[in-house]
Amino acid sequence: MTEKKFKHETVLLDEAVFLLLQRPDGLYVDGTFGRGGHSRLILNGLKDEGRLIGFDKDPQAVEVGNQLAEEDGRFEIEHDSFASLGEVMKRRDEVGKVSGVLVDLGVSSPQLDDADRGFSFLKSGPLDMRMNPSAGQSAADWVNTAEESEIARVLWEYGEERFSRRIARAIINRREEQPLSDTLELANLISGAVPKKDKFKHPATRSFQAIRIHINNELGDLKDLLEQSLEVLEPGGSLVVISFHSLEDRIVKRFMKEQAKGKQLPKGLPVTDDQIARTMKLSCKASKPGDEEIKQNPRARSAVLRAAVKL
Repeated sequence: MTEKKFKHETVLLDEAVFLLLQRPDGLYVDGTFGRGGHSRLILNGLKDEGRLIGFDKDPQAVEVGNQLAEEDGRFEIEHDSFASLGEVMKRRDEVGKVSGVLVDLGVSSPQLDDADRGFSFLKSGPLDMRMNPSAGQSAADWVNTAEESEIARVLWEYGEERFSRRIARAIINRREEQPLSDTLELANLISGAVPKKDKFKHPATRSFQAIRIHINNELGDLKDLLEQSLEVLEPGGSLVVISFHSLEDRIVKRFMKEQAKGKQLPKGLPVTDDQIARTMKLSCKASKPGDEEIKQNPRARSAVLRAAVKL
């Protein structure tokens, strides 16, 4: 497969890798390899004995990863979801030996810019939206078979779309005439169903985001990764997460804060600090891209970085 060339700007690159690299001879995981922006900088900071494992569901990203593995023997790529982190590390006998895990959530610029992948509401293309086009249900399959109530729920929960019921009804009406198969067709249908337009945002933005999150089980995978990170990280190992959606960031924020607080015991109990059983320590406050980075890459504007270290 020959990949079309689409540029990808890695968000919060230096900040994320700085927080990730606890020791240069360690084993690290880039859970969202993409086009290797974070991985290449991580490798630059590793000694010869350091190692890096990349994960990605996207076969085009894995192709790039295979090329990097040929160039640098310290790197390997797994064609898998980061939700399989625990399973993969068990297979490798690396549980409790990982020095850092990094994930950069959401969809990459090459995926958005390639109309054939079906993520964009601005271009005509097959209604797919799968990170791995050879696995699972496509967006077209879902919108043409899901119950109206299910469509409305997904648009509301994952897209926070206030006109979710109107859009769901419009989808049902259209597919009774003809199945939906094209991204631009769906985007126009959604636009027509939305009575009030946001002048700063395309009417289909929230719905496409919600469908993508649902199709790829993005929030479920994120929760699995966070839980598994506690198992695979060594003491002092770092977890670094960059999110682009408020629901993702909420999950990450809650998880890290709960691990940093430890057991919630009744007030006044005479307990020692170790009895509280804190499992992580926050590495920094939530950080966002600066004005210059947003100017160079407008897609970075919603990014939030959070990091914690396993105790």
